[in-house]
Amino acid sequence: MFRIFVLLCLFASVMNAQANCPDLLNQRFSALTGGESVNLCQYQGKVLLVVNTASYCGNTPQYKGLQALYQKYGERGLVVLGFPSNDFGRQEPGAAQEIAEFCDRTYRVTFPMFEKSSVRGANGNPLYDQLAEISGARPQWNFHKYLIDRSGKKVQSVGSSTLPEDAELVKQIEALLAEK
Repeated sequence: MFRIFVLLCLFASVMNAQANCPDLLNQRFSALTGGESVNLCQYQGKVLLVVNTASYCGNTPQYKGLQALYQKYGERGLVVLGFPSNDFGRQEPGAAQEIAEFCDRTYRVTFPMFEKSSVRGANGNPLYDQLAEISGARPQWNFHKYLIDRSGKKVQSVGSSTLPEDAELVKQIEALLAEK
């Protein structure tokens, strides 16, 4: 009987957390490796930097800066979320395992990476559709970034040419991390 009570309490807790989850985050995506489905609600209350990535792009070295941001600010609440996409210049042609191995081998990426998806068009990733609607900007190339505040409601679009270590971007991340 006690076990049933504990399970019911745990279920109610999970349901309550999802009910309080911002609409933007209340969706699931498969992880790049392992394919397990991840509910983005687990990142509610965090500052998020969402990035469409590609392995064979002139911007690919940005992985290094994204990983550095994740390592430096992760304990304070920053989470970088990578979404590989083959939309621009067909610069992400590989399968999930190939992408994961490249990210690990070349840049030691430890931030969450999700399955390859389209970030534009009719069959686009629904997260990217919402990010574009909220911010008024859709990615025009690989490594477009969206900075999302802890509430999951304020979204800022950051162009592909802005490096992760850009002083203004870092200042904005630090300001969002300071908000509670």
